[in-house]
Amino acid sequence: MKFNSFNLLAAAACVVAAPAPALAPRTVKDGISAWQKSDYAQAVAIWTPLAEKGDADAAFNLGQAYRLGRGVKIDLSAATRWLEKAAKAGHLDAQTTLGLLQFDGGDRDAAMRWLKQAAERGEARAMLVYGTALFNGDAGARDPITAYAYVSRAAAQGLGPAKTTLAEMDAVLPIDLRKKGVALAQSKAKAAPAPSAKPPIKVGARPAAEKTAARAEPAPAASANGKWRIQLGAFSKRNSAEALYKKLSGSAPVAGHPATYVAVGAVTRLQVGGYPSKAAATSACATLSARGQACFPVEGK
Repeated sequence: MKFNSFNLLAAAACVVAAPAPALAPRTVKDGISAWQKSDYAQAVAIWTPLAEKGDADAAFNLGQAYRLGRGVKIDLSAATRWLEKAAKAGHLDAQTTLGLLQFDGGDRDAAMRWLKQAAERGEARAMLVYGTALFNGDAGARDPITAYAYVSRAAAQGLGPAKTTLAEMDAVLPIDLRKKGVALAQSKAKAAPAPSAKPPIKVGARPAAEKTAARAEPAPAASANGKWRIQLGAFSKRNSAEALYKKLSGSAPVAGHPATYVAVGAVTRLQVGGYPSKAAATSACATLSARGQACFPVEGK
């Protein structure tokens, strides 16, 4: 059989000229699928160009990857940069996570700005930490009424540490201030923006994902001889502070670190030390914050 060379060349030309099938563009969901398969490097590779183009969900997830050290080395500066990019775009979880990260790192002014924004939008963790800071005077002048309003709203959403903090506030605040706090909470709840019909895409459910990470990779224990401490709360009764320390002292990053009870007026602050550096205390707080426990580093005397 004799082949027609012209037809063969034409067929070859057709094959060469035929365009390759277009690859579907990668999405945030593709990165989440890779993340859920523990292919963290692939997830980061997918999210990076999307985040660079301004996708807030991708920027938030990328910030979490750098914060947790998944697919990349832990880099809190990079985590802060990507979380801030998402937070500025209005990403609620990014605003909260960035605020907590900055709070743990000691940049309280910046932290309060983001936590206040997230608290005003009704994010439970932000309301707890911001409300506690207002109550203790760590965000400027003490404001027990607004503090009570935020913490009560966080407790109403079922956040365990908020329920504990609210009970402590109930024990120390007079009834008239609590009533004003409740009225303010109701007003803020009505004024809060309605939740989006399409919740943002993110890496798993926030509480489950972060609690799992905290258990799997606790902050390494530090020497108990350092001068840095972590503050875990302020209580109207010392025995409540002692109870919290007893609850946390059996596991990292609190295990092996003694408690210090600091009396400030009618309030007892629970501080745990001593961590050898601010970085070690910040790392401990990052682990505890992921579990919903309010925490920030303080330098001991």
